[in-house]
Amino acid sequence: MSFLYTPDSVAAGTTPAVSLFEITKHFGRFAALRGVNADFAPGKLYVILGENGAGKSTLLRIIAGLMEPTRGEVRVLGTKKLREVAMRVGYMAHAPLLYDELDAMENLRYFAGLYGIKDDAMCATALLRVGLDPSLKRRVGQYSQGMRQRASLARAILHDPELLLLDEPFSNVDVTSAKDMASLLGAMRDQGKTIFVVTHQAPVMQPVCDECIVIAGGRLTTREKGIPRHLLSPYAAEARR
Repeated sequence: MSFLYTPDSVAAGTTPAVSLFEITKHFGRFAALRGVNADFAPGKLYVILGENGAGKSTLLRIIAGLMEPTRGEVRVLGTKKLREVAMRVGYMAHAPLLYDELDAMENLRYFAGLYGIKDDAMCATALLRVGLDPSLKRRVGQYSQGMRQRASLARAILHDPELLLLDEPFSNVDVTSAKDMASLLGAMRDQGKTIFVVTHQAPVMQPVCDECIVIAGGRLTTREKGIPRHLLSPYAAEARR
């Protein structure tokens, strides 16, 4: 049986990377989130698990400042004024959010301009970090789904964010590539980044996960160190009930 683990990882005197106070989100009569409370320490990698419709993506969008909660308060990197820290946050949506008619380098060059980055070397470095060739002139619209996911991750890490929010980054990515991406995220965590990953592929994240969070019915129901075996597979979880 799962239990709610209350971590002591937010040391005294340390500002949480993310704080959630009674976060509730309604879409009409449907409550996507119901009174979520949690503090998350900086420099950790958090994996968010849950069934479809549990509220995972909604929570990530609220933390990113892309959606306001119906009730409650969010603090990100020490402030509730999320626009003030937007440049310090990287967000990868479930959709790649790339321009199909541009190649990867052209896409990153465009997004770099939004961050005030004029150095092509930073764009090239981001692509190389995710395993893509910056000199490839193929349009993103001609990429495989796995390549699109890699390019989307490159866009999210381009500006070296302190907080990285990833929604299903391994969707349609082969196992080897997913493991490579997970290793990159682990290395970024080791550099002091705080990372949240929403995924249905928990085993890929097991080697680098500090804490897993389970959301069910809009509530944070489970929080544990690492990813316990019974959460690695939904079939295993069902068998334990």
